[in-house]
Amino acid sequence: MTIDTTNMCSHLQRKLFDEDGIYHPIWIEMQDDPELTAVVRSRQLHIYRNGKKILVLAGKSAPKIIREDPICELAV
Repeated sequence: MTIDTTNMCSHLQRKLFDEDGIYHPIWIEMQDDPELTAVVRSRQLHIYRNGKKILVLAGKSAPKIIREDPICELAV
C-alpha cells in the first residue's frame, strides 16, 4: 500500500513509519490486509475496511475509532 504523505502531519508520519512509532504496528497490518485502504485528509490518516471508515489517526491527538475493528486494538 502506498500513501501520499505530502499533506500528512509530520508527527503522524513519525508515529506511523518509524519502527519505534506507536502506530507502526498499524502500518504493518495495513500492508498485509487487502481489505484495508487509507487516505490522507486534513493532515490525518483515515483508514477504511471494505469502503467503511473505521479509524482516524492524527499526529498530536488521540486516535478516533469510528467502528469496532481488530486494527483499532493496535491504536489503543
